[in-house]
Amino acid sequence: MQSSVGSRAFQNARLQKQFKKQAEVLLPAAGAAYRQGKHAEVQALCQQILKDLPDHFDARHLLGVSELDCRQFEAAEANLALAVSIEPRSAEARSNLGMALFNLKRYDDARKCQEKAIALKPNFPAALTNLGNTLMRLALAEQAIDAHDRAIQLKPDYGDAYCNRGMALLLLNRDDEADQSFDRALSFQRGHLQAMIGKGIASLRLRHCDAAQTAFNAVLAVKPDFAEVLTFRARAHQEMGQLAQAEADLDAALAVNPMMESAWHGKAAIKIILGDTASAIAACMKSLEQEPLSPVAITMLGTCYAQQGDITAAVAHFDRALAIKPDYEEAIRKKIFALDFAPDIAVQQAARRAWWDAIGVKLPQRELRRPMPDPNKRIVVGYVSSDFRHHSAALGIKPVLRNHDRREFDVICYSCSPLRDVVTEECQSLVETWVDASQCSDHELADRIQSDGVDILVDLSGHTAGNRLTVFARKPAPIQVTAWGSGTGTGMPTMDYLFTDPVTVPESVRHLYAEKIYDLPCVITTEALPDMQPSALPMIRNGYVTFGVFNRIDKISDDAMIVWSKLLQQVAGSIIVIKNSALDDPFLRDGLIARFVAHGVAADRIRCIGSNSRRDHLAEFANIDISLDPFPHNGGVSTWESLQAGVPVVAKLGNGTVSRAGGAIVKAVGLHDWVAEDDDAYIAIAEKFASMASDLEALRASLPARVAASAAGNGAIYTRRVEQGYRQFWRDYCAGISQSAEGTPD
Repeated sequence: MQSSVGSRAFQNARLQKQFKKQAEVLLPAAGAAYRQGKHAEVQALCQQILKDLPDHFDARHLLGVSELDCRQFEAAEANLALAVSIEPRSAEARSNLGMALFNLKRYDDARKCQEKAIALKPNFPAALTNLGNTLMRLALAEQAIDAHDRAIQLKPDYGDAYCNRGMALLLLNRDDEADQSFDRALSFQRGHLQAMIGKGIASLRLRHCDAAQTAFNAVLAVKPDFAEVLTFRARAHQEMGQLAQAEADLDAALAVNPMMESAWHGKAAIKIILGDTASAIAACMKSLEQEPLSPVAITMLGTCYAQQGDITAAVAHFDRALAIKPDYEEAIRKKIFALDFAPDIAVQQAARRAWWDAIGVKLPQRELRRPMPDPNKRIVVGYVSSDFRHHSAALGIKPVLRNHDRREFDVICYSCSPLRDVVTEECQSLVETWVDASQCSDHELADRIQSDGVDILVDLSGHTAGNRLTVFARKPAPIQVTAWGSGTGTGMPTMDYLFTDPVTVPESVRHLYAEKIYDLPCVITTEALPDMQPSALPMIRNGYVTFGVFNRIDKISDDAMIVWSKLLQQVAGSIIVIKNSALDDPFLRDGLIARFVAHGVAADRIRCIGSNSRRDHLAEFANIDISLDPFPHNGGVSTWESLQAGVPVVAKLGNGTVSRAGGAIVKAVGLHDWVAEDDDAYIAIAEKFASMASDLEALRASLPARVAASAAGNGAIYTRRVEQGYRQFWRDYCAGISQSAEGTPD
């Protein structure tokens, strides 16, 4: 007779056999449901099996994989961990467990799982590329690329691996290689959304904005509400100057995800460009609500403070951003610009060297191999700028382009802005070769400069917006010069010369500059004004003095405000006219007037004028008796315009480059007695000439002709001095090459 224990064992064995038979039916059904994407059915079938056979590996594994696909990461991790405990030598189970851990942001644990899977199955492409993604999250981008490369070696048509490799390359700023990797992914899987996104990002970084828009458009055609991609496309629109389209994309992204930090970054950037400071600040604050330590938002908030003239607060924000991310180029660049409002030239140049140490030094320099140069050859000069358009910098470069001696110089312009207007057309008409470099990456532009055989490459931007200093850091030309558009130095060892003048950069501070100094008649010149005739002195018909400030609002420092307020109080009945396009913004306009009122000046003595046509802008000088140069950041083109219109300018010499440029211009046309050394002298000069109507009237009549005859204000004379500099630079370079060749053993 059979014992009760034996009977139970027999029954259990029969049940297990039945369960296994049932599993043999249910598991294929679950597999079929999985292939059809019916995850609820998959999970129900697997759970039915596991109810009776909890150690059934295939059911446990499939359940975990289905949960992984459904983004049920905690449940997936639990079931896949059980699957691994059931079958420790399953490489697939370990790889999938690694994926669950990856999605739970447990990257160290994910790495261990994936490495164990590869140890169990070395020829496992999916595990290798997944490991690469994990290594990327652990900031091990080089190791990540190696893992993706191993996956591609095993499976040469593996689109996912090429896409993942591209993402890792983006982390290392190897954008050209990333672009190629995304292209390979798309050659195998044309509809690979992540590869399309990666292609768009790489294209954007390479300045290939048309290609970026094409890629993002393709993604959004499939998934119109993809908020992240909408923000990327907005950035492409912004780079192309298509601000309305950019803002529409950002609004669409925020409609999907109102808390999206990157979309608020985009909104702030657009509002800053449009001069809507209040809205820009609001967008920055929205971003900071999501991420209080966002260096992007903190930097843009600093820019908003700078636009209001609060330079101390602006620099504090840039420093805060750099404490979070020391190599954040935008914060470094904005800090450089803001520090130009400070009085310390040593601090200004140190900030420029900091850009080189953080950014420039990392860029590979070109090898320039040329035959023995001819010191008397026709020199090829290349000008690089984003401002060959309606921009004040263009007024300083056009006279040089127009007056170059074509027998001695072959002139090429590399235009780096997508924006074109009548000024662009005019600049293009003045040179032999025009290169639209707006969608050239740094590498591509450097290649083009080298292939064009440029002898002297001239930067016209310094550290201002739209600059291509990362091209100059690569040294694609034997001689590099920075000039005019900024004129403040770059801090770059690869920049050989700086065009300036003895007033702007005195001998005593020249050792602080990275560049060799070459003196011109003035740090900048300007375009002659069309049909400009001297006008009558307004104070004679008005019965009161009108002072004028036609400069950017951020140049109106607290120190200048105090001096101007004292002047207005001391010159009875006088008014001040402040003109700048930023005054279209009521937030800035009201804030500016409030600053004057706080210093005891009645609001009705302040007249603000916003944007208008250039003709109307110049016509406004007919209503000004005396112009006041701001400090410590002086005027440039605006100072020239006032002098050309017959309106003399009171200037004050400071300690920095931009705080001496205004005085340099005024001195360059012979008005030495209009340049002060301190605040009291500044007020005294303005007050003195305000009381000398007849002398002021005579000066107003003669000043335009005096400007046109000066070496600084006459485009032809000024350009000859520029060309003398170029020829000297070239001959010195040739002499150096010759000496090196003579010292080289045969």
